[in-house]
Amino acid sequence: MSLLDEIDFTKNDGLVTGIAQDHSTGEILMVAFLNEESLRLTLETGSVVYWSRSRKKLWRKGEESGNVQKVKSLYIDCDGDAVLMQVEQIGGAACHTGRRNCFFRKVDGDAYIDVGVKVFDPDEVYKK
Repeated sequence: MSLLDEIDFTKNDGLVTGIAQDHSTGEILMVAFLNEESLRLTLETGSVVYWSRSRKKLWRKGEESGNVQKVKSLYIDCDGDAVLMQVEQIGGAACHTGRRNCFFRKVDGDAYIDVGVKVFDPDEVYKK
């Protein structure tokens, strides 16, 4: 049985949750989705490929920003519907906002504080 056979792509419209974690620090960088093709490409290339729900297409992490994720290890959860990818974050930023990770808004009462480390200006990187 192959690894892809262990993943349950039937629960969420063919998608599973992908969690990217820095392999050396344990920091959670981001959460996104993978379909069967994106996970297969991730396994084949060693670079993370997600499925973009908004664009409805494969999203090769870093294709525009250069901030790619190289897979160091991969884990499947007990239900087969989530994948934890321990990655080397190349380029310093995992978030499309230009921050180190996507979890930069710390809840403070009924508001939040931006605790993110800004690595790049998204207006400069994602020029339309």
